[in-house]
Amino acid sequence: MAVIENHVKCVALPGDICGEGPVWHPEESALYWTDINRFLVHRYTPANGATHTWMFEEPVASVNLTTDHDRLLLVFGSSVGIWSPIDHPNVKTIFRLLEAPGMRFNDSRVDPRGSLWVGTMRNNVGNGGEDIDVPFEDGVLYRIDPDGSASEWKHGLGIPNTLAWSPDNTTFYFGDSTANAIYQFDYNRRSGEISNERPFFVNFPHGAPDGSAMDCNGFLWNTRPGASRLIRISPDGNVDRTVDLPVLRPTSCTFGGEDFKTIYITSARSADRLSGSVFALRTEVEGSGQHRFRLA
Repeated sequence: MAVIENHVKCVALPGDICGEGPVWHPEESALYWTDINRFLVHRYTPANGATHTWMFEEPVASVNLTTDHDRLLLVFGSSVGIWSPIDHPNVKTIFRLLEAPGMRFNDSRVDPRGSLWVGTMRNNVGNGGEDIDVPFEDGVLYRIDPDGSASEWKHGLGIPNTLAWSPDNTTFYFGDSTANAIYQFDYNRRSGEISNERPFFVNFPHGAPDGSAMDCNGFLWNTRPGASRLIRISPDGNVDRTVDLPVLRPTSCTFGGEDFKTIYITSARSADRLSGSVFALRTEVEGSGQHRFRLA
């Protein structure tokens, strides 16, 4: 197991309470991500080092690309909608979570067919963005299709995190932070169905699984809040590499950059001086392709 140190660069200092849901926008050569507790979406442009921020009326959990590069798919606490920075604050809602506000959406990614996969959890964010102490239970994994229809694929979740597909699009990865587990499923690209659930990476003693990114060799890069690290997991479920981070609570990651060989890492607030910042790590491997939500 290789250990990499001192290769991580802090690239943005937004002071996020809970930075999350990053995605690289290739047409803009920019990184988008959210701050759940402050109801924000950020955009960082490496070419000039600038960060632009937009505010919303409720928590924003993640950002995803769509087949129209001028419009993004935002996952809010209670809904999913299409948004463009040009038209802010207008959002076209395509799905509402009936269980809100008791439950809220969390991590999400788009599958190879252009549908959104997103998990729900007990709502732990108050109306003012404050943390609420709740039992993490009753979460559901949803697939939301471009026509706005939704189906349920897994129940009894605590904090859903990590949604990724193998480079050949035959395997789906999904995690539950409270269970300290990442699971594998068979993925049917024709139907968009998952099946044959089995453990992939469970009970790792350092932190809990949060957001992940897939590289082109089929290795899963997983952030571990509580352990100040990012790990690279091989397709057979072994730790291939450990990257030490300067913050206690890294939250998610995504590949980006012009050559798609930079991993951007979001983080949540802690006692660390750089907590709530975004970090970049150059790698020798490209990220696997980013899927786009198929607009009807």
